[in-house]
Amino acid sequence: MTVAERKRELRREVSEIVRMLPEDYLRKAGEGIFEMLLSLPEYQTAETVFAFASTDKEPDMWPFLAQTLRDGKRLALPVCTAPGVMECRAVVDLGQLRPGRYGIPEPREGSPLVLPNDIDLAVVPCVTCDREGRRLGHGGGYYDKSLAAWHGAAVCVCPEALLREEIPAEPWDRAVPMVATEKKIYRIGPVNAENFGH
Repeated sequence: MTVAERKRELRREVSEIVRMLPEDYLRKAGEGIFEMLLSLPEYQTAETVFAFASTDKEPDMWPFLAQTLRDGKRLALPVCTAPGVMECRAVVDLGQLRPGRYGIPEPREGSPLVLPNDIDLAVVPCVTCDREGRRLGHGGGYYDKSLAAWHGAAVCVCPEALLREEIPAEPWDRAVPMVATEKKIYRIGPVNAENFGH
């Protein structure tokens, strides 16, 4: 089985795990992840935070987004502009988000562009990841391509129930320097662009 096939199989496995989780697990996991993210020195010192608006199959990130704004930080969210192409756009009011290309809430058209190099902390989603910071996304390559030039800190959020022992990786894949679950922060290595996960 190729690495790509193993990744596809793992996505199917994790999707089935998510389907079987207790109804309120992802909400509760989101609460724990929220506390973990706020405890990060990288969050506390960040002026610009890039994050994502969660769907019902992900840990609840909405309280974190709201707190980021309350803390007076600039919040940027992804906007998918074409297949595999994503921009970071500033958000000042979560009520202005609208469903985007894949039904994921996005900043409205005309929201200010945020350059990758202006991001101090990127909070990155995943389908699953391991404790070494290797993440598996949905396969669209959006984070790989759009944040390749980014040099700030990164943390992948993953509920403990979705952590795997090992994620199949290809030569170009890189580990995310931190993983936040509802139970702890796993710190993997130096925070720099070369360690950003794909």
